[in-house]
Amino acid sequence: MKQTICPLWKTVFIGAMMLGSLAGNCGPAHAAGNKPDFQDTHTSYARAAIDRLVSQGIAAGTTEHLFEPKKAVTRAEFASFAIRLLGLKPVNNSINPYGDVSAKAWYYGNVAAMTNVSLLEGKGQRLFRPNASITREEAAALIARMLKQRPVELNNLSDTYTDAAEISTWAQPYVQTVHKLCLMRGSDGLFRPGDQVTREEAAVMLDAILQKNAWAAQFKQKQAHGIQLGWQYNSSTAEFMKQVQQSPVNTLVPRWFFLNGDMSVSNHVNSTLISWASRTDRKLWPLLGNRSNKETTHQMLSSSANREAVVKQVTSFVKTYKLGGINVDFENVDPSDREGFTAFVTSLTNALHKLGAVVSVDVSPNLGTDWTAAFDYVKLAEISDYMVLMSYEEHWSGDPKPGSVASLPWVKRALVSMLTEVANDKTILALPLYTRDWSMASPETASWDITLGEQAIRAAAAGSRIQWDTRLSQYRVNYTAAHAAREIWAEDSRSLSAKVLMSSEQNIAGLAYWYMGGETADVWNAITNAMRFNSYIF
Repeated sequence: MKQTICPLWKTVFIGAMMLGSLAGNCGPAHAAGNKPDFQDTHTSYARAAIDRLVSQGIAAGTTEHLFEPKKAVTRAEFASFAIRLLGLKPVNNSINPYGDVSAKAWYYGNVAAMTNVSLLEGKGQRLFRPNASITREEAAALIARMLKQRPVELNNLSDTYTDAAEISTWAQPYVQTVHKLCLMRGSDGLFRPGDQVTREEAAVMLDAILQKNAWAAQFKQKQAHGIQLGWQYNSSTAEFMKQVQQSPVNTLVPRWFFLNGDMSVSNHVNSTLISWASRTDRKLWPLLGNRSNKETTHQMLSSSANREAVVKQVTSFVKTYKLGGINVDFENVDPSDREGFTAFVTSLTNALHKLGAVVSVDVSPNLGTDWTAAFDYVKLAEISDYMVLMSYEEHWSGDPKPGSVASLPWVKRALVSMLTEVANDKTILALPLYTRDWSMASPETASWDITLGEQAIRAAAAGSRIQWDTRLSQYRVNYTAAHAAREIWAEDSRSLSAKVLMSSEQNIAGLAYWYMGGETADVWNAITNAMRFNSYIF
C-alpha cells in the first residue's frame, strides 16, 4: 500500500473540511482578532488550528467557552464555513432554493450563497437537509468543488486505502483528488468514507488550506470587477444614485440624448448626477437613443450631412459636460441602413476619441434576423471601444411561444457567437434584471414584464410551485390567477450567478444591467460572489 506523507500532516491524518458553527442564532462566539479560550480544546490535537481560525473569524465556537471538537458538522454549518473561507458574502435569495430551509434561519444566506455558485447541492428537488451531518466522502467532494478541482482518477484507490471498496463509486475521483492535494488523508491505511466529519478534523483541514499562501492570499485580495454598466430607467436621479450605491456598478448610463425627427438631439442632462458621478469616481456614458423609430433613424443614417449634424451635437454635449463616453442604443434599424450606421459610429468614435471619450454600441444577439441585420458586428467592433451584447428577449413580449427571457444556454450561445467577431476585451455582456409573467393560455396578449421584486412576491404566494430547471439554470414558477395557469421563467440570484460564472470564463470586459431598479437587493452580493469565486486559481 502506497502512502505519500505531506509536510503539513506530520502526525495527524484528517479527512474533513467543515467548520464554522455559530453560537446560537447570532453569529461567531468570538470576534475576529480575539484570542479564543475554549475549555474543551486543551487536549485536542487541533487546538492550534482551532485557535488560529477563530482568531481570524473563520471558525467559531458553539458557545463562548466551548468548541465541541468531537461534534459532527452539519451541512448548514459547512455553508457558513465556506463563505468565510472563500471571502464570499451571504446572499438572502429572494427565491428560496429549498423548502426545508427557512429564510429566517441564521444560516440561510450562507446556504443560498453556496448554492448560487454550485458548491453545495440539495438532497433532492428543493431539499437541503441543513441539520444532516456530512460524511468524509461527501466532504471530499465539497473540498474539490470549493478548490475548483476537476476530479480525476489518479490510481487504484486500493493502493492507498485498505477500505477503498467502501468508498462510493461517485466519490472515488474526489477522494483521489483531495488525497493528491494532501487535504484529506486517512489513518492506519483507512479512509473511513462513511464516518461523520468532526469539528476538530475540520479545523486541521481548514488551517492546512490557509497555510498554502498562494490560496490564502486570493481570499483576502480586493476584487476587480471590470466594467459594471447600469442603465437608468423609470427612476429619478435620486433613485438612480441610490440604486447604483447598492450595487457594484461603476459606469452610469442615464437616458439623456435622443434623436428627434428634425435631426436635433434632445438634451436631458442632469447636473446633480454629473457632480455625484465625479465625486464617487464613476464613469458617465449617457445613452444616445433613437426611440426605436425606424423612419427617423433612416432619415439620419441615410444622409452624410444629417449624420455629421448629429455627431456635432453629441460631441458638443460630451465636451461641455466632460462626459466619459456615449452609449449608442439604436434599435429597430432598417437593414438598408447597415452602411449608414457603421459610418455614423465611425464618425462619432473619431470625434469623441479626440476628447478622450469612448463609444459603446448596444447590439442584440446576431441570430440572422432583420432585427440585427443593420449591424456589422465585425466593423463596429473594430471602430468602437465596446460592444454591449443585450442578452435578453430570447422569448419576447407578444411571442406566441412562452419561455425564458434569457436562459443560460441561449445567453452562452449568443456570447460565444459574438466572440467570434468581437474581441473579448471589447465585449460587455448585458444581463436582465426583469422577467416576464406568461399566460399559458394566451401568451401573445396576456403576458407582461415584471421586476424581480414582483416575481419574488408571486413565487412566495400560497399555491405557487417552484422547480429548478437544471438545463436552463432557472426556476420555473407556476401559479394560477383568475382560474388561469401562469408561468414565470425566473431571473434571480441563482440564475444570474450562473450567467456571471459562465461569462467570467470568457474574460470579457465586463457586465451591464437592464435595468437598475428592477433587481432585488440580494442580486448584487450574488453577482460579486460569482465574479470573486471565478477569479480564484488553485
